[in-house]
Amino acid sequence: MKQSVKNARKFFFANTINLRTCMLLFALSAPVMPALAASSAIENLPNFSELVERSGPAVVNIRTTQTVLAKNEQAARSPEEQELLERIFGGPNPHEQQAPNDKNEPPAEDEGEEVSRSVGSGFIFSADGYVLTNAHVVKDADEVFVKLTDKREFKAKVIGFDINTDVAVLKIEGNNLPKVTLGDSTKIKVGEWVIAIGSPFDLDNSISAGIISAKAREIGDFLLLIQTDVAINPGNSGGPLINLKGEVIGINSQIYSRSGGYMGISFAIPIDDAIRVAEQLKTIGHVKRGRMGVYLADINDNVAQALKLPTRNGTLVSRIEKNGPAEKAGLVDGDIILNFNGIPVEKSTELRRLAAATSPGSQVNLQVWRKGVTKVFPITLAELPQPEAAKKAQNNQKEKAAATKETAFGLTVKSLSTEQKKELGIVSGILIEKAEGSSARAGLQASDLILSINNQDVNSEQDFKRLIEKAGDQKTLVILARRDNITQYIAIDIPAKKS
Repeated sequence: MKQSVKNARKFFFANTINLRTCMLLFALSAPVMPALAASSAIENLPNFSELVERSGPAVVNIRTTQTVLAKNEQAARSPEEQELLERIFGGPNPHEQQAPNDKNEPPAEDEGEEVSRSVGSGFIFSADGYVLTNAHVVKDADEVFVKLTDKREFKAKVIGFDINTDVAVLKIEGNNLPKVTLGDSTKIKVGEWVIAIGSPFDLDNSISAGIISAKAREIGDFLLLIQTDVAINPGNSGGPLINLKGEVIGINSQIYSRSGGYMGISFAIPIDDAIRVAEQLKTIGHVKRGRMGVYLADINDNVAQALKLPTRNGTLVSRIEKNGPAEKAGLVDGDIILNFNGIPVEKSTELRRLAAATSPGSQVNLQVWRKGVTKVFPITLAELPQPEAAKKAQNNQKEKAAATKETAFGLTVKSLSTEQKKELGIVSGILIEKAEGSSARAGLQASDLILSINNQDVNSEQDFKRLIEKAGDQKTLVILARRDNITQYIAIDIPAKKS
């Protein structure tokens, strides 16, 4: 009996020690396991820093200027803006109350010229200085300036823009320009990580990340857009959408918003479509699109079943343009187009995009269902005319470009007599009668005196003209100017010489 009790005690103590040891080991390992799991999870997250280092230098900030005739501020506001101000101040803005005048005349509506500035983004896509951005960033601009991350700034030439796709091409002249790597937007996948680089609210080279939410959103008649949840805000427009390989797969263009700011849905132009547009802008200055000369409507399932269509695809020809390509090819009202050059058509928007993406003058085959019979009609596409708004914007751009060559420097000067110089207390100098454009932006104004240009004295209008011509290919003039007995140096951009 004693021996049994003794054996039992030995068994109990031995197992107790083992149990304590196990508990101790478990306690020691417990905090380590979550740390290992967290470390593993962190390692699986994408690291965007290398992408930013590679692509960031080629992403640019775009600043534009536009000269407009300034109006009375209150008259220039929209009704919504004025209503908001009245709600804030309890009536008209007290800072805008007009001082009464003896003649009791209404205030003048035109108050002079004003230069407005807007900020967007873009990226250099070729080493020779071509830049992609959005059309809405530059279409109304008088001048466009592109700034790189290395602080270099260039005056850009607008090569062309296409309002229908919101794509614009700029050109800058510089050395050792960085450029992005272009990807293939047809190979993107929903759920893959992407980043956006741009200048939201004028914050240069700001990075945001997210995933592709959808590949082909129908936002317009000419493009299917990439939808993402990447944070895009005003100023991001025109910047690149980049995949984890460091390739640009889109141009950030639009957001869905009820407030004007980011709400979780943004859209980008697929880079393949953007480059096709860019190549036409570079070669001919605008985009040529094909058209069939038909008005289209979608067909619902009930109609398709009732008509016993061979497929659920198809779009209805609701009206034919007289003497247009479709009428010449033999199409009639009521025809149902099933495919375009072998590509099945489900919606009218798809057919419009397919026709627009085909060069005018091309012959394509339309498979058409008519009264129970399927036929093939060859059709030669005509050219789709540009919308009047697009024509007007492009014409304005050309006129502004031409005007800029004449007035970019913006200075009208007048020689001073010896007596005038003596009275002003100067040995050399000329008077500025008018300052506009780049000179006004640099800070010069009427009644200022120009004492020297590039450290050479100016005594007459002829000196002024000679020194500007002598500057040659310089991009900047350094002017020593005086105003109210205060003298300072001012740098001014030199306009392009007339050819």
